Amino acid sequence: MADTTNTTTKEEARVRIERLRDAINKHRYEYHVLDAPTMTDEAFDSLKHELKLLEDAFPDLITPDSPTQRVGGEPLESFAKVAHIRPMLSIEDIFTPDELEEWEVFLQKRSNDAKVEYFCEGKMDGLAIALRYEDGVFTRAITRGNGLVGEDVTANVKTIESVPLRLGSYGADEIAKSGTIEVRGEVYISQPDFARFNAARAKEGEQVYANPRNLAAGSIRQLDPALTARRPLSFRAYDIATDSELATHNEKHAVLRSFGFATDPTAKVCPDISSVVSYWRESEKRREKNPAPLDGVVVRVNDGAFFERLGVAGKSPRGIRAFKFTPRQTTTKLLDIRVQVGRTGAVTPIAVLSPVPLAGVTVSRATLHNADEIERLGVRVGDTVIVERAGDVIPAITGVIAELRDGSEKAFRIPTKCPVCATVLTRKEGEVAWRCPNTRCESRRLEALSYFVSRKNFDIEGLGPKVVNQLVEAGLIADAADIFTLKQGDLEQLERFGEISAKNLIDAIDASKRISLARFISALNIRHVGEETAIDLANHFGSINALASATREGLESLDGVGMVVAESVFEWFSEQKNQEFLTRLLKAGVVVEAPTRSGTTLAGKTFVFTGTLSTLSREEAHDAVRALGGSASSSVSPKTTFVVAGDEPGSKADEARKLGVPLIDEREFLKLIGR
Repeated sequence: MADTTNTTTKEEARVRIERLRDAINKHRYEYHVLDAPTMTDEAFDSLKHELKLLEDAFPDLITPDSPTQRVGGEPLESFAKVAHIRPMLSIEDIFTPDELEEWEVFLQKRSNDAKVEYFCEGKMDGLAIALRYEDGVFTRAITRGNGLVGEDVTANVKTIESVPLRLGSYGADEIAKSGTIEVRGEVYISQPDFARFNAARAKEGEQVYANPRNLAAGSIRQLDPALTARRPLSFRAYDIATDSELATHNEKHAVLRSFGFATDPTAKVCPDISSVVSYWRESEKRREKNPAPLDGVVVRVNDGAFFERLGVAGKSPRGIRAFKFTPRQTTTKLLDIRVQVGRTGAVTPIAVLSPVPLAGVTVSRATLHNADEIERLGVRVGDTVIVERAGDVIPAITGVIAELRDGSEKAFRIPTKCPVCATVLTRKEGEVAWRCPNTRCESRRLEALSYFVSRKNFDIEGLGPKVVNQLVEAGLIADAADIFTLKQGDLEQLERFGEISAKNLIDAIDASKRISLARFISALNIRHVGEETAIDLANHFGSINALASATREGLESLDGVGMVVAESVFEWFSEQKNQEFLTRLLKAGVVVEAPTRSGTTLAGKTFVFTGTLSTLSREEAHDAVRALGGSASSSVSPKTTFVVAGDEPGSKADEARKLGVPLIDEREFLKLIGR
């Protein structure tokens, strides 16, 4: 959530805090007690973080029942209640290196400027459990509950193979037999196990689970242990409550391993904050490939005595923080809704947001797709909204937190006229988008030009939307064919262009003149013809002349091209102005290359890419797949063969796991294409 505490009055803060508490309590109950959350953990964390910031700014507004002062939901009535030996406290979240450094300043002051050493490990996205052992023998398993009292789930946890029923004696047998010990950790389902479990359910026609955390939590709360035993549950330990003296948290991990518990294999001692940040960044890079589901890194003071001296603030120890990964979802205020006219005339509502960090960037705009989506979400100007950005996908609003409304929010309606040319908007039956039908609309023209030169089409380096607009305003180009007649002297007269920059752009234009047939078709901006359809047309017809001469019937007979697409393609090539445009492009030196294939080793296989590849661009990866007879898609489905995950993969990786589609990394993909 965007931090606006500096400009918020105390009364505004009081009202906002009350609404945030109500919303958080509602969703906390759904999440912890009912196991039926209505928002993601990341969006939930964003609300809690906003509340914490407001309470920090106005500490006299903190109340004992605030969500920041408690740990978890109440135990379910169907399980016996058990008190913890020591409270299972919550961990305060931080989201940026700056917040981490602020915490370090706090620690340094209380350490008398002595060097502070940290212990870091992955933050599991599972269900927190305390395992009680009496003289080394497992006696009870307790959920976190409200931090003081949890639920007795012993029978269910006993079914988990990774939970020792008797503590091992690999160097810590005296500690193991020293009375009552409570081992803390997380019950979770690994990402590969989750994918296999969901794939098996899908095959049987059963409903699949949304995420591993929900499945793990639901499995532990089953009243029948036999059902729990059929779930692929695992346990990973991270702490131990014992009367034995252990000087550091690192020693605790060593003892836990000697007891026979799995711990985070990447956990390590970090000598300073810069090492912590490096560990956090490396962990985030490994996030999608890590078998255990992680949502951040736990950073704590390694020295046990100093950790205890720091004490507790509210319900969170001062010596530990949860350094969360960059969220793919967060919450912020919707300030306004504006409409944008695209290259095909489609009118898209764009949300203007209070700027908020999301997935590594600061987001101030998000798409609302169309009028139907606004109605479906029930979104109003002034709402607190959930915004999502996955991988390289444009940020989108995915939900509204209606509980935070104060009555000042306003409904939005798509305008009846184009905001650029004032032409009355139209919407065809069966379509969701309103469109400007004026083909001479300036916005449509500029968007079409930018699309023509974009990376996925002619890919002219240095010719972005701003330069395109500059060329149009200067009267140097009227359509895309004019781009290829530009001279260096034309550009040198423009603002921000000198001799070198003008020459570089002319060289880039000349280099782009040789283009594949599929990219050329895509660049023509024919309605209903996207990247995949352009490839199908190119592979079938082999040349632009053959495509231009195709009949409606010939187009309709092509697999993947229906009546609507066929009609759109036929009409485009039938128009005199488009025929003249093609002639001018070819006369200007554009060379359209026929499709070629270097093999059929990937025939019948469909690839989806998510995240950033280090050796190939997304377009180059698509081309490599198609050259070997495969196909590249933008969405994951049960028919997808592989999802290739690069750095910072988005929601497509989650969808792959959900559907049981194999996830491979860039190195495995390069092997498949013979590089």
